[in-house]
Amino acid sequence: MSVVVCKDLVKRFGSALAVDHVNVEIQDGEFMVFVGPSGCGKTTTLRMIGGLETVSSGEVYIDGELVNDVAPRHRDIAMVFQNYALYPHYKVFDNIGYTLKLRKRPKHEIKQRVTDVATMLGIENLLDRWPRQLSGGERQRVALGRAIVRNPRLYLMDEPLSNLDAKLRVQMRREIIRLQRQLGTTTIYVTHDQVEAMTMGDRIMVLRFGQIQQIGQPETLYNQPANMFVAQFIGSPAMNVFPGRLEGTGQELTLVADIGHFLLPPEFVARIGRDSVGPQGPREVMCGIRPEDIRLGSVESDSGRPRALVDLVEGLGSDAYVSLSVGDTMLLARTPADARPTENENVTVDLNLNKLHLFDSESELSLLN
Repeated sequence: MSVVVCKDLVKRFGSALAVDHVNVEIQDGEFMVFVGPSGCGKTTTLRMIGGLETVSSGEVYIDGELVNDVAPRHRDIAMVFQNYALYPHYKVFDNIGYTLKLRKRPKHEIKQRVTDVATMLGIENLLDRWPRQLSGGERQRVALGRAIVRNPRLYLMDEPLSNLDAKLRVQMRREIIRLQRQLGTTTIYVTHDQVEAMTMGDRIMVLRFGQIQQIGQPETLYNQPANMFVAQFIGSPAMNVFPGRLEGTGQELTLVADIGHFLLPPEFVARIGRDSVGPQGPREVMCGIRPEDIRLGSVESDSGRPRALVDLVEGLGSDAYVSLSVGDTMLLARTPADARPTENENVTVDLNLNKLHLFDSESELSLLN
């Protein structure tokens, strides 16, 4: 188990800046997830930690040791990649035990450790097969076994589940979580899938354009996003965002938007920075509300609330996603399937104002404390 520290980590490819002064500390035994859109620098950061990419500037420490100039094979790490990279001319047993063989471990030790790891992964009956005889999920387990068998101090995983179908992804996601908790080895996991990030990580580092947007526990990123990018990237479906402005002073603030005027609750106002509205007058903001925090009602029973036209209803079994037109603003609501409206129906919209998010319209930073 290890502590990994990146200090002002920078990577340039020619004139292109891929990683821009990343500072992060991964704790001993922690499952840290790097997440972000394609090209955000998450894999490049991982590869610098692993020694597969040179560091343009900055420092990488593993257990207090500066490893910038240490070769990958001497960092005592194991990597699992999107491409399983199994040796086609070796059977499963030899694929798993290959790194032990390179280290000239005794044959009886190799046999015992490979058998133990295979049993842990549920592939003990596959040890005599060739990689071509395995399914995608079985190949992924073999790749994991090859990493686990070494008992390294650090695991680096670069989108290892992206080649699997949806069902296998969920199954392997659970397997990786279970194994990491069982082994207690520090793990850094790269993915572009925010669902994977939310379900797997002890903490998540969100990257964009090579810069850290926020680091925190999954529930913190979901409930307290630092900026509008994190708010929209974390959560499925994505948060609704629309323009508005804050009017008023003191404890009475009103949100004025195209979808309606909303008097904000005092407990919500207390979370807003003191300078959100001042003598200069109303403040332009971007408003965010998650689909599950929108309640729909009938026009007949609640005519005082903003009205919306139902454009599309997507059934998901127990839930439904409802696309709404509120004037020129489009919203997505999540409702119980048995309470979903019909398409082209007029409904009322009720926002859970205590779950509202407000962002500065220029900097896109959150205004909430």
